[in-house]
Amino acid sequence: MLTPAELVWLLAAVAKGDEAAFERLYAATRAKLYGVVLRILHRQDLAEEVVQETYVKVWNNAAQFDPAVSSPITWMAAIARNRAIDLVRKRGELSLEDEPSALEVAAETPDPLARREMSEELKRLLECVGRLEPDRQKLVLLAYYNGWSREQLATKFEAPVNTVKTWLRRSMMDIRQCLGIG
Repeated sequence: MLTPAELVWLLAAVAKGDEAAFERLYAATRAKLYGVVLRILHRQDLAEEVVQETYVKVWNNAAQFDPAVSSPITWMAAIARNRAIDLVRKRGELSLEDEPSALEVAAETPDPLARREMSEELKRLLECVGRLEPDRQKLVLLAYYNGWSREQLATKFEAPVNTVKTWLRRSMMDIRQCLGIG
């Protein structure tokens, strides 16, 4: 995986129509985005379609990316996640609430083999998420790992949607500060 600074540079080049930069960006981020989408859709064919649509959107909107607002991978993952959730809602074949694996929160500690294979960046991220209050950890994981909407989170946490948005924003600011990127 490239560094966030390298990804910012690649997105700036993509915004100028640089196809080689787009190919490098795709190669560096495809696995991550595919994993995000597959976790929500549970179907390889749909996940591949959504990832393809995501990169079309990245190509067309790269000039709108603002590194002061989010990291490149966060920005692209949000595009992919939102498109996957839209597809779930549109198709109506499965519901995020009805899909048992979508309701599961990731284990606090992965199995030993998975931990060994984790990148240092992911270990740092998990450490920062682990510093949040337990309810905020669950909120962040349900939102960004399991793909829950703010409305679903509001129902789950018995809070107004705007309060959930504030909690997510503050939690993400805490995580970014912990990581030294915000």
